[in-house]
Amino acid sequence: MKSLLSTTYFGPVQWYQKLYRSEETEIEACENFQKQTYRNRCVIATTQGTQALTFPVVRSDNSTIKDIRISDHGNWRHLHWNALQSAYGESPFFEYYQDDIRPFFDRKWEFLLDFNEEIRAKICELIDIEPKVRLSDEYRTECIDFMDYRSAINPKHPMEDTYYQVYQQKHGFLSNLSILDLLFNMGPESVFFL
Repeated sequence: MKSLLSTTYFGPVQWYQKLYRSEETEIEACENFQKQTYRNRCVIATTQGTQALTFPVVRSDNSTIKDIRISDHGNWRHLHWNALQSAYGESPFFEYYQDDIRPFFDRKWEFLLDFNEEIRAKICELIDIEPKVRLSDEYRTECIDFMDYRSAINPKHPMEDTYYQVYQQKHGFLSNLSILDLLFNMGPESVFFL
């Protein structure tokens, strides 16, 4: 099976499940940017429940994903890293992976797609998966030979996952969280939940 996925910022577990289970994956680089999606947002578990971490982008009308720039407005890198430390500092594997994840909040990337692709590559390395991935060179309106998940994996369409979570006793299992939740809670066993 081949999959067509939108780019994501520390995407949800279900996004990585599709990536892992596909023979080949194409990441959409030519679609128009859409608000309120995982393209510049991830969702984490905190003591208060879920928290969305969204970073600002600079865009103009009809900007394709590959042309979207990351904004430095609002000191978001510092805020996101602090939120991750607060949420996952006590999780079983945060300390083990923090040095791999921290650079994404120290270094500045110019383009959203480049940033997200660096994240994807690092997460795949940490989880120990080697998916066959390429970026699209045109927008696909029809997907004859691909399963199209561009709209299906969305904050408004949660998918059930099950694995240990730090705050599970307080909130129950929180589904559709960032891959970081799985990584920080399950560590090297993360691949078994994909």
